[in-house]
Amino acid sequence: MKVIELKNLSKIYNPETIPVRAINDVTLSVKEGEFTAIVGPSGCGKTTLLNMIGGLDISSEGSVDIGGVSINEMSESELTAFRLQHIGFVFQAYNLIPVLTAKENIEFIMVLQNIDAKTMQERSDDLLDRMGIRNQRDRRPSELSGGQQQRVAVARALAARPKFVLADEPTANLDSGSTEALLDIMAKLNKEEKITFIFSTHDQRVIDRAKRIIKLVDGEIVSDEQP
Repeated sequence: MKVIELKNLSKIYNPETIPVRAINDVTLSVKEGEFTAIVGPSGCGKTTLLNMIGGLDISSEGSVDIGGVSINEMSESELTAFRLQHIGFVFQAYNLIPVLTAKENIEFIMVLQNIDAKTMQERSDDLLDRMGIRNQRDRRPSELSGGQQQRVAVARALAARPKFVLADEPTANLDSGSTEALLDIMAKLNKEEKITFIFSTHDQRVIDRAKRIIKLVDGEIVSDEQP
């Protein structure tokens, strides 16, 4: 089943002055359960493409369908609600809320979704266990290592039970041990629960784990391989 379908997608910055095509005529579909890496040199459009898939940026041309629903014509409030219910995000800089504990950061999305307290408790405890950070549940981000913060970020992304997770350079600030541990967790979730992961990355360790590698150059797909 396709969870993402892009058709003739383009992003043009400064269209009225000096147009810059960050993404050029990309057509792509991603099926449920894929573990996909979008790769390419810096400035090739990886993050822009991920942001358009996630509705954080709007395409200049073409369409983005998520689970058969077109997001192009949604208002900002509709997009916000849609992202909350259907898309998980993991960022390079973690983007955790500093004043909240690890457990509270994981539960934050569920609070916004109005999930009942019992379900929220069970889900956050389960994710803390899966990520191997139960002992850090009451620590704030400043009291966690980079690897632990990124595990909290992944748990938060999964808390809402999204259709897929978008991970933008998630290992860029991690050491080798933390990277391998995080990738082990993601790969297990992908295999056992069929959670769809889409990475933008230049990290060879992520690329080596990917089941599909899409290479961008100057905003265009130049190869799409399944090793």
